[in-house]
Amino acid sequence: MGRKDIKDVVVVTLKILVNGRNFMSQLESCDDSAITYMTQTRPSPPPPQSEDKYGERAIHNAELITFPNPRPGRRYDVHITLPEFTCKCPFSGYPDFATLYLTYCPDQTVVELKSIKLYINSYRDRHIPHEEVTNQILDDFVAAANPLYAKLKADFNPRGNVHTVIEVEYHQS
Repeated sequence: MGRKDIKDVVVVTLKILVNGRNFMSQLESCDDSAITYMTQTRPSPPPPQSEDKYGERAIHNAELITFPNPRPGRRYDVHITLPEFTCKCPFSGYPDFATLYLTYCPDQTVVELKSIKLYINSYRDRHIPHEEVTNQILDDFVAAANPLYAKLKADFNPRGNVHTVIEVEYHQS
């Protein structure tokens, strides 16, 4: 493969990774040693998996499961902290990390904790804005559990010197 061929491969790869934003002109000004370095140091993708791991299957098939409230008629709050939430930025593709704080007052049903863990993990490869993911999680939770009250706080880790906290609430009418 000649130097021109390596340069073409690098340009195409960079365009895919950064959505084609002005890297072609920058790359054309690189010398051959920089091009060779960039092609040699790129990690190769993992080999394709013949089948998903059991955890990946469970996450892929995740749905919020409820069971009957053991104390219907008694008003009490359930507080759930999910410190390992991840999704991806819809613009850059970089991962976003957050701690989710869910508080709800059950009516007739309670959400099973393992199901919420798997449901939350299903967002890890989704490209979705902070505001949308927070609202979607609350909407899905309300649809499954029909609580008297629910509040979700998504505290995203700072990225690029920006710290985002989204809070959404639901009150049963």
